[in-house]
Amino acid sequence: MLLFASTILLVASVECVQFQIRNNLPGPIWVGILGNNGKPPLANGGFVLNRNQQKSVHSDDRWAGRFWARTWCDPKSKHCQTGDCGNRLECRGAGGAPPVTLAEITLRGHGGQDFYDISLVDGFNVVAKIQPLGGKGNCRTVGCNYDLNKNCPASLRLRGSSGHTIACYSACSKFNTDQYCCRGRYGKPQTCKPSGWKSNSATYFKSHCKDAYSYAYDDATSTFTCISSAYRVTFG
Repeated sequence: MLLFASTILLVASVECVQFQIRNNLPGPIWVGILGNNGKPPLANGGFVLNRNQQKSVHSDDRWAGRFWARTWCDPKSKHCQTGDCGNRLECRGAGGAPPVTLAEITLRGHGGQDFYDISLVDGFNVVAKIQPLGGKGNCRTVGCNYDLNKNCPASLRLRGSSGHTIACYSACSKFNTDQYCCRGRYGKPQTCKPSGWKSNSATYFKSHCKDAYSYAYDDATSTFTCISSAYRVTFG
């Protein structure tokens, strides 16, 4: 009886959290989902959303991971020109290839709070936002609502098969140096300073999307908290 009661108590302590994923872009996207640190990829890591379509997925309240939009996807080859996860619809534990906009969340983290953000550390491909639906605390909608592809610096542009700019690299995702990626002797906030970068993607991103992560140590103005049982992630 004690074992049975303990099992019931454990199950009761884990709550279900809903994520509503919506596509407001002019065309279809392939959603990518990746769990952090051994957490499962919800919905096997991906599905198609047509224009103005929405789909809900669910997790327990200990989940952590990221969502992103793959664009310009070919149903035959299953290759996406942005955010690709290995030429497949369901990413099944694979991440998205930069440059890509990420919506990230850790449920019931420090102090029992949910931590969420929009990250441009891996670059930008589409506008995105994450919105708590109800909840307790300072539950703000945060996002990057400016199309950074339009004025992306020439050296950071990803051009699609049509020749148009379809995504904008961060300096780290493009050049992969210790300085841009805040590694090695640049691996702490005091030494990783975008003001000294020749290719300053962080300042460009932050000037238009002040709530989004623009580089690795942009925590102070880019991480938000709430406690909620539902979130909406919108692309476009």
